[in-house]
Amino acid sequence: MSPTDRIRDHAGQGATTVAAHRARRRLRADRARQLADLLRHQILTGDFPAGALPHESALATDYRASRNTVRQALDLLRAEGLVERLPGVGTVVVAQKYPHGLDKLMGLAETLREHGRVTNEVRTTVPVPAPAPVADRLRLPPGADVLYIERLRRLGGLPLSLDLTYIPLDIGTALLGEDLENTDIFRLLETLTGTPLGHAEISLEAVNADAHSAAVLDAPQGAAVLMLERLTHLADGRPVDLEFIRFRGDRITMSGLLRRSV
Repeated sequence: MSPTDRIRDHAGQGATTVAAHRARRRLRADRARQLADLLRHQILTGDFPAGALPHESALATDYRASRNTVRQALDLLRAEGLVERLPGVGTVVVAQKYPHGLDKLMGLAETLREHGRVTNEVRTTVPVPAPAPVADRLRLPPGADVLYIERLRRLGGLPLSLDLTYIPLDIGTALLGEDLENTDIFRLLETLTGTPLGHAEISLEAVNADAHSAAVLDAPQGAAVLMLERLTHLADGRPVDLEFIRFRGDRITMSGLLRRSV
């Protein structure tokens, strides 16, 4: 074999070695994400009541993973702010996410009543001409006035969500004299209209926090937040509450019970 052929052969073997090494790294990263997902679920459902995760060696045994994979998984959870490593203690849970159900029509204070008191900072309450998409969804004439409400909602003193709400003015005018700081709008709507709420159409997506939302929620600008869009109807079918709710994704988790229908 000529020197040139030997060099080419050696380079080819090197390329194969590099490719294999990269494949192993990708595989370990995949396994780390899988393990992080399992551990995150255990953290959020309270499977570590003492607040400390098992030792890395125990996790490696329980999940049949390498120590390196376990460390990478814990690094992912640490980057999310869920856990922290304390010298002499190990990996401990340092943050809590609050469960928000998607299978019941409830206000935030009703949903989280077991976790503490939700407080509302009413930042804006003002009649405005309804933007065309708002008027359309609330079944109002183009340009009709609506009551616009902006609230910062906290749980345990920590910012949890920024709620932007549009309500038809015939109902909204009565809301102006109510205690919006301490009462869910859902409860007020039922009281003022004398009609129970019926159903809501919802959509949920992740969006990047704009400068205003980030400042109000005390979150980094550009951080991902959960945006819940909800159009709520009275039991008679009338739409009465259009909301755009931005939740801090590191403080809330959404869940629901789905049944298969074909």
